[in-house]
Amino acid sequence: MDHIPGPHQKITSVSKELTSFIKERVRVSQETLDKASPRHYIDSFLIKMEKEKNNPKSEFTERNLVAATYNLFSAGTDSIGMSLRYTFLVVLYYPEIQEKLHLEIDEVIGRDRIPNLSDRANMPYTEAVMHEVLRFCDLVPFNTPHQVTKDVEFRGYVIPKGTEVYPLLFTVHRDPTKFLTPFKFNPNHFLDENGKFKKNEGLMAFSAGKRSCPGESLAWMEFFLFLTTILQNFKLISQTRFTESDITPKLAGFLNEPIHYELSFIPR
Repeated sequence: MDHIPGPHQKITSVSKELTSFIKERVRVSQETLDKASPRHYIDSFLIKMEKEKNNPKSEFTERNLVAATYNLFSAGTDSIGMSLRYTFLVVLYYPEIQEKLHLEIDEVIGRDRIPNLSDRANMPYTEAVMHEVLRFCDLVPFNTPHQVTKDVEFRGYVIPKGTEVYPLLFTVHRDPTKFLTPFKFNPNHFLDENGKFKKNEGLMAFSAGKRSCPGESLAWMEFFLFLTTILQNFKLISQTRFTESDITPKLAGFLNEPIHYELSFIPR
């Protein structure tokens, strides 16, 4: 494959570059590791590697560390990039949502420092918008297969042990018993009567059960930091007159992708 020309060469090049970057971070972490105070995922993995170094069947190897970190990094980057594209499209169509986000960012964070994760607990409207983006836009309507571990009876049907089950998240995210306006973008789905953030069990953007996405926590952190940092510094505008159809998810393969659009970032 290395000698066959084509677009895959760029993917291969970027993949090798990312792998080299991760290996370098692992090396630096090994040299500066404090077992009593792990700083991040790589540190915790290295500590577990040391504990199981005499176990020939251990899955905690440097090769698996690089692979797991690569998967977390690449999956998180792709999903967050898509989530931000949808969020920008939504706030362009609903300028009042952008105004409320700007107001909350100014009140909680201000303009003189960068956002940090501790701000998130004090920003219920931003949190609600993030959750509603993942519900409404439904980036991955189908999710990873699960397998039935024993015979199960469900609504009069018997699902035999060993059957593969594919969660159809789209139907959950459009459930009118969980969401008041399931086919409309509405941050109030995640706000109580006092404007405080409330969880909604109908949201399964990262699937459910033990096979849910392992990068969920990382994705939420990145989503919050990128979104608040951008809106802290810029107002988003576009010359395009968007319609409700434009913000409605369009199924493209296994992903719901936003339309292509142009926008401008105006310094605040």
